[in-house]
Amino acid sequence: MIAPHGGKLTNRVLEGEALQEALKEARGLPRVEVNSELATEVRNIARGVFSPLEGVTPSEAFQSIIESDALASGVAWTIPIIFDVPSRDAIPEGQRTCLVENGQARPLAILDVEDIYLWDKQKAAAAVFGTTDSNHPGVKGFYERGDYLVGGKVELLDNNRGPYEKLNLSPVETRAVFEERGWRTVCAFQTRNVPHRGHEELQKTVLGLVDGLFIQPVIGRKKPGDFRDDVILATYEALIDNYYAKDRVFLNILPFVMRYAGPKEAIMHAIMRKNYGCTHIIIGRDHAGVGDYYGEEDAIEIFDEPRFADLGIRPITIRGDFWYCQKCGRVASNRTCPHGKEWQISFSGTKIRQLITEGEAPPPEIMRPEVFAVIQQFDNPFVT
Repeated sequence: MIAPHGGKLTNRVLEGEALQEALKEARGLPRVEVNSELATEVRNIARGVFSPLEGVTPSEAFQSIIESDALASGVAWTIPIIFDVPSRDAIPEGQRTCLVENGQARPLAILDVEDIYLWDKQKAAAAVFGTTDSNHPGVKGFYERGDYLVGGKVELLDNNRGPYEKLNLSPVETRAVFEERGWRTVCAFQTRNVPHRGHEELQKTVLGLVDGLFIQPVIGRKKPGDFRDDVILATYEALIDNYYAKDRVFLNILPFVMRYAGPKEAIMHAIMRKNYGCTHIIIGRDHAGVGDYYGEEDAIEIFDEPRFADLGIRPITIRGDFWYCQKCGRVASNRTCPHGKEWQISFSGTKIRQLITEGEAPPPEIMRPEVFAVIQQFDNPFVT
């Protein structure tokens, strides 16, 4: 099986006697509240999703990532996992601190504060997002953060898997599943949408190349108009139940905050799936992009750059514009199909959402009837 990124799967989740001792310690520590998004990041660190990280990014690692797309050890890394505070005295430096998620009584984690440092938001934005334009949502998010960052290792006290517990396996658990199934090669498919026939065609094509398919919807904050998390999961369960060889597909969520960092985020997505045990990942056109900040194939071409040559996980790149061709009788693209627009049925997400909003079923060439039937069960399948 493929080795975790950096060679070792991080485990900072406390259990048993160690957990009980830490909970006692936490009662006497300074307490700092964090939002749900940072809580998600902390859980991902502790559960090994961000291996080899063991905590939020300290200053040395932060500077290394910004300047060279690597940790201080030389291991490839493109986006720092940051914990921002408004001032240097907002959290005690050099001490252990209890982190508590907003609105929760149970302690989330203990953070061993290594350092607190001022950061150059504009320089960091240029490195991660390739732009300093505040209209970019990721850049805007950087500019709105506190002026100081905190670095240090975490020990997770609350390993809450959220509302989709059975679909929220950690990297060590998914690796055990792949091992049990005898999958030597596994391809990850990331999604933030309900499945259409183009997705299905792509996934089944990949299944002709690898032993297993790892479908992993991103769960977390989404913008208004996006499909809700529960709708995405229910539609994928229906599609898998009706149209897939179940011993070749595994559905598991990724609690994660999208950065919309285009090519730099594509590398991060690959690293995370490598930690889950995947040997390949599908990288499509404008992967993790937003607006017109990135070229359509920037996220594909970055994998060819020398500094990522030893990444380990291999991208399966999908190029071209896709549609359903009525003349060909199948999903086609500008690379495979010679027929004109009069034969094409578009996979436009905007068009699919419009039809669903109007209560009209998308053509079966675009969406399986079973998938639409699931969507209809929800009063409002979209984020408001």
